[in-house]
This record gives sequence, C-alpha cells and structure tokens, in this order.
Amino acid sequence: MTKVKTVFVCSACGYQSAKWLGRCPDCNNWNTLVEEAQVRESRPSRYQFSPASPPQSLLDVPTSEEMRQPTQIKELDRILGGGIVSGSVILVGGEPGIGKSTILLQVSNKLAASSQRVLYVSAEESIRQTKLRATRLGEIPKNLYIVSETNVELIAEYIKKYSPAIVVIDSIQVMSSPNLTSAPGSVSQVRECAAYLTAVAKSSNIPIFLIGHITKEGFLAGPRVLEHMVDTVLYFEGQRHTSFRILRAVKNRFGSTNEIGVFQMTAEGLVEVNNPSQLLLSERSKKACGSVVVPCIEGTRPLLVEVQALVSRSNLAMPRRWCSGVDYNRIALLIAVLEKRVGLNLGSQDIFINVVGGVKIQEPAIDLAVALACASSFKDVPVDEESVVLGEVGLSAEVRAVTQPESRILEAQRLGFKHCIIAKNNLKDLKTKFEIELIGVETVKDALEAALKR
Repeated sequence: MTKVKTVFVCSACGYQSAKWLGRCPDCNNWNTLVEEAQVRESRPSRYQFSPASPPQSLLDVPTSEEMRQPTQIKELDRILGGGIVSGSVILVGGEPGIGKSTILLQVSNKLAASSQRVLYVSAEESIRQTKLRATRLGEIPKNLYIVSETNVELIAEYIKKYSPAIVVIDSIQVMSSPNLTSAPGSVSQVRECAAYLTAVAKSSNIPIFLIGHITKEGFLAGPRVLEHMVDTVLYFEGQRHTSFRILRAVKNRFGSTNEIGVFQMTAEGLVEVNNPSQLLLSERSKKACGSVVVPCIEGTRPLLVEVQALVSRSNLAMPRRWCSGVDYNRIALLIAVLEKRVGLNLGSQDIFINVVGGVKIQEPAIDLAVALACASSFKDVPVDEESVVLGEVGLSAEVRAVTQPESRILEAQRLGFKHCIIAKNNLKDLKTKFEIELIGVETVKDALEAALKR
C-alpha cells in the first residue's frame, strides 16, 4: 500500500514540518523550508544488511586490521589513512571546477589499469563528455566501465552484476529514488539516495566514492545528515583560478583527520606536490614590504607559506578590511592589538591580508606573521627575506608558544632560511641543535625590533 504525504523540509538542516514556516525552528534560518511530497510504502526496510544478532560482550567481539586498497596516489592515500577500506563510503566536496571529478577519474584509471574493475557513474555529464576528459588524463584502461544513470536502484543492479573494485558516483545531488516524487537534489532525495548507496556499500563490501556539491557558504549541499551517513568526508580547498589544490579530511572513521594532500592542477590532471613549501615560495619577491614567511603544520606535515599584507591610507569613512586564507575575526583582533599595544595608527588604513597560493590556515601560529606583515607594510620596511616568523599573539601583545616547533624549524632550515623569530617559551623545550639562528621574543614589539632592524 502506497501513502503520499506532503511535508515541508528545511534545506539547511533537514527539519520537517507539517506546515510552512518562515523560519526553521531547528537551525533558525529564514526561507529554507521547501514543500515536498513523500511516498511511503508499507514494506520491510531495505537498509538492513545483516540479520539481527543478540547483544554480546565487547571483549568477545573479534577484531582484525582493516584491509586497505592503495589508490596509487600517495597524497590521497595519506589522507585516507593508507588506502581505501572495503565497504566504506567516501564523500568528496568542493567548489565547481576545483578537481573533484578529475581526481576520482585519475583514481579510476590507475585502479582499472591494475586489472581491477571500476564502475564510474556519470550522472551529470554524458558518456562522451566523460571520455573526452578521461582522454586528457592519459590512456583509458579496458576495465574502466562507465554508465550515465541517476536511478539508485538501477545503479545497485549494475554493482551487483559487475562486482567492481570501487564505484564512483558523480554526483549524489542528481541521484534520485523512484520511491520519492520530489525532484533530484532535494533534501529527501539526497538523504534517501545516500542511505541506499551506503547500504549497498556495506552489504556488498564495495567502497563507493560520492561527489558532493557545495553551497555558496562553502558547506555540502543537502541535509547535514549526509556527512553523518558516510565514513569519510574530504574537502577540496583553494581557488579554481589558481593551480594549487589542498585536499583535507574533515571526517575519517578509518584514519586521522589531521592530514592534507597537496596537488597542482595541470593539463594532465592533478599532480602530487612532493615539496609544497618550495613550490609555494618559488615566486616570492625579494625585499618586498609586507611579506613574511611562516612555518605552519598541516596534519603531520610542516608547510612554509607566505603571508602578504598591504596597508594603505583610506579615503573612505570606514576603511576596508579584506583577507584571504585566514579568519577575518582573527585579523580584526590582531589589528586591534597593533593599535592598542604597539601604537600603530591603523584606524585610517585599508588593510588587505593574503596567504599566497590559495592555502587556508586555521592555526594561531600564523598570528605573529600577520602582525609583522601589517607592520612592515605600514612602515614600508621589509622583513629580512632569510627569516621566518612563528608565534601566537595574545590580547596583551605577548607572543605565546606554539606546538611542534622542532619540525617547523627543521623545514625552514631545510629550505635555506637563516633566522627564526619564535616565542621565547618555545626555546626552553627544544632539544635539537639547529644551524638556523633562533631569536626568542616575548612581545610583538620585540618581534618588530628583531624583524625590521635587519
């Protein structure tokens, strides 16, 4: 027996209401409730992929190390924790044109070339369009199968028939279930299709990659429950107009979420970057005011990035503040510290901050570099080009210690830098002897004197 029910579903959080509301009572967003017709059939649940078993002691549960299948792309294997786990569901999100389909097509090519059958479901593009893109990436292997389909039940039949090593769904937002009358991409369709494909992956022990769209705010389109359903969530960072791409894991049930993969977009697809620090600093201008290099930690990898600042007198009543790659609220805090504690008159200045290469830095170790870059541009005095800066800045303009200082300093030393301005408290815990000169500072004023006098 089939039942049709009309409900209003919030496109942001998935909240359901029997009537339309201007504001979602769950997530407090306005005008996000969309009318949908839900079809319900009185039949057993199809998401049960194993018979029910009685409770047992956790000590009696047998364990074994998860078998992983390498993707033959080292940067991707690093993020996944060593390879693809059988039966896992991996969601890859990012801006349009940033490289989501490209990297999964490269993974498909490499696995298919190693005599493994791969099923690529191209729901957004025709088969001919996908082949043209695959041709640019290299020779197409025989074991790479492709189908243009949006019906998840037909896709499940193809998976059962061909038994591929992996499945790629491009993309989850255009998938549809015949059991629902709502349009593809709606909250109910995305949730239903993701749950169905997850059940297929777990029951068949075949890993499935899902490509997901993102909203203009940078979040994955569809209900938030989509990220909870899958095992791993990967985000592409960077701007599609630049060549650098960073693939970051924000959720991983089978590995760490602290790792990143660095790629460069070329005509032949995404190429792994083995030495990202050297590549990011390759075009750095010599003796440029407002340019500072800072060693950051992304996962377990030290990464040297260039922070640029431009401070110029403003003709506006409210000076402009713009930043790329760093948190805007953190920049506002550092500007206030420079005005109140250091004495720089920045209230009438336009300030622009940029992290070169489209890299996004979240850790507070970049604070001192941003402060020195602003001061350097304001005073029109360059920071020593052979120096790196490292430290967190407090509200009293004190420079605080950062984590993992030794690996950061070793990376700067490896790339030929001669001086490192670092919090004095970090010097107490260092056990390694470095060739690079370490300059301990306690306040931002001390750091300015050390950086701008050279």
